[in-house]
Amino acid sequence: MITETVETLVVGAGVVGLAVTRRLAMAGREVVVLEATALIGNETSSRNSEVVHAGIYYPKNSLRARLCVAGKQMLYRFCESHGVAAPKLGKLIVAIDDNEVDELRAIEQRAAANGVTDLAWLDGEDVRGLEPAVRCRAALLSPSTGIVDSHALMLALQGDAQALGASIAFLSPIVGGRVDAGGIVVRVGGQAPVELRCRELVNCAGLHAQQVASALEGFPTTRIPPVRYAKGSYFVLAGTSPFRRLIYPAPARRAGGWLGVHVTLDLNGQVRFGPDMEWVERIDYRVDPARARPFYAAVRRYWPELPDGALQPGYAGVRPKLSGPGEPTVDFVIQGPKDHGIPGLVNLFGIDSPGLTSCLAIADHVAQMLGIAVEDTVAENWRAHG
Repeated sequence: MITETVETLVVGAGVVGLAVTRRLAMAGREVVVLEATALIGNETSSRNSEVVHAGIYYPKNSLRARLCVAGKQMLYRFCESHGVAAPKLGKLIVAIDDNEVDELRAIEQRAAANGVTDLAWLDGEDVRGLEPAVRCRAALLSPSTGIVDSHALMLALQGDAQALGASIAFLSPIVGGRVDAGGIVVRVGGQAPVELRCRELVNCAGLHAQQVASALEGFPTTRIPPVRYAKGSYFVLAGTSPFRRLIYPAPARRAGGWLGVHVTLDLNGQVRFGPDMEWVERIDYRVDPARARPFYAAVRRYWPELPDGALQPGYAGVRPKLSGPGEPTVDFVIQGPKDHGIPGLVNLFGIDSPGLTSCLAIADHVAQMLGIAVEDTVAENWRAHG
């Protein structure tokens, strides 16, 4: 097989892979993206809540916190400059009882430690003034939480990257590879199999990132964390929305970093409830209509007037988790040459929520790992609030 040479390969054309590609192309790299499917953002990036998170839930100094807070600001600026819809609808995190009020106080403290200082306390009457359908004892209002047209965002990132000379090879799965003295070599399957040698490889394969890393002979397997699949189903509301904002229950220390069954809105005002959380052994995007049953009880805690039969199957997504049932939530893992000793290789593992919000900050973080000087928004935020 003839080996061709390219400067930089990015594996995966989801929102993070596209943001990384754009960032590296801006630095003058010759970048080729290898995407196993026929479309951009065909998996996790297009099967989520499309929420722009504020950065309030995550432990202080974690990658999730740093990248989310910096990434939120970067994302809103990018969307404004590129005509991508990203309205700041705001979010209410609601507490139904005294224990949940205590959870809200812990969230407020965590948010402040992460540099998020715009949260506002509301009592139940205040909440009814903003959202008449919602019943709760207290709530935190997050005004900088919003939603984004994820597909338009990915198209804008792709457009920038291609305008700078990057290209995407669809239906091009990695089927093998190796690390040697000359760099990194990957074998690409599909209709036109080829072997590519590169100086830099960024593994943004999401659900398949561990599989890609395992395919590289010479990469230490001890540096590959296990992957767990957490499936989340969404149900849509039949009828007119009673909400103008996103509504989240107090998280109550749920397993796996799950934030509970919450209300999100799409750009047309359609209400979506979800996701739930189901640990699965394989990737499966079917929605079981029977899973709606516990949704009714969960939603009626804060919206008692949810009618019977109002929830219709929507869609499902699968999140790549680094911890499983009953285990503490693991932070993002972004490995560079300093972590594993292989020049030019960056692996991104466990990039689930808030990966969409954080995509531009993640791209800067990866660029710095590859020795590219960027405006260090992430490090600046860490210094200010670390």
